[in-house]
Amino acid sequence: MNKGKGKGSLTPYLWMLPSILLIAVFVLFPIAIVFKLSFSEISKAGVVGGFVGFRNYVDAVHLPAFRTVLTNTFWWVLSVVGISTLMGFIIAMVLNQKFHGRKLARSILIFPWATSLVIQASVWNYIIKYEYGSLNNVLLNLGIIKEAINWRSSYHVEFVWECAVGIFVTIPFVAFCVLSGLQSIDESLYEAATVDGAGFIDKLFTITIPLVRPALSVSTVLNIIYVFNSFPIVYTMTKGAPANKTDTMITYLYMLNFYDRKKGPANALSVIGFLILCLCAGVYMISVMRKEEL
Repeated sequence: MNKGKGKGSLTPYLWMLPSILLIAVFVLFPIAIVFKLSFSEISKAGVVGGFVGFRNYVDAVHLPAFRTVLTNTFWWVLSVVGISTLMGFIIAMVLNQKFHGRKLARSILIFPWATSLVIQASVWNYIIKYEYGSLNNVLLNLGIIKEAINWRSSYHVEFVWECAVGIFVTIPFVAFCVLSGLQSIDESLYEAATVDGAGFIDKLFTITIPLVRPALSVSTVLNIIYVFNSFPIVYTMTKGAPANKTDTMITYLYMLNFYDRKKGPANALSVIGFLILCLCAGVYMISVMRKEEL
């Protein structure tokens, strides 16, 4: 009898040990440190003092820009994840069809996702620039407009542009996740549905969406985490100006920590963001699992 394959074998756990150690060192340990710092007094020089309870959390919540940043973060995540998921799904449906140049189209689609976010944000900053921006230049040359338009006339417009860039760079990720799910669907299911007289809409809601839901669920959860923690686009385009009106939580806590030197509230804000993410991901996954059980 091979003892290595017995019921109480430690072999599977030994194989998992390197991954567990990596997760513990690079994920769990930093999270524990941030939690500890959020309950500690920290000087502007970064010297950690004694336990202060929830004082850092109270200070963080009462910061002047807290509500604005929290609202911005909500709309930032909702708009980028929601619109990119819808657009990514549609593009994946198109790319799943057979047509000339499909491989080229797939290659072009991945460029926005593969390119550095800092570079993309800088390029978009140049495109929408008032005096020398390429967008105004093209529209003027085509005769669509008679004078240059200020595409950044207010912080509301600035924030919309941030969301637009976020959507643009996120669509490829969703599209390829959904495309992988679409390619795993057996064509015979569609053929049988066609024989039964099902139309495009019927096939979409009875075959495509139910079978692609696992891939869509994974991409959505990862997207929520990715977009919530996205730093380069907002920081490169506006740095939260004016007066934190275009900040999201991740850029605001960065400025709070490294510029304002309010390290205690910054760590508390990090924990608040982490808990919000856990809550959102947990609620979404529970709702998806309930739908699959039904």
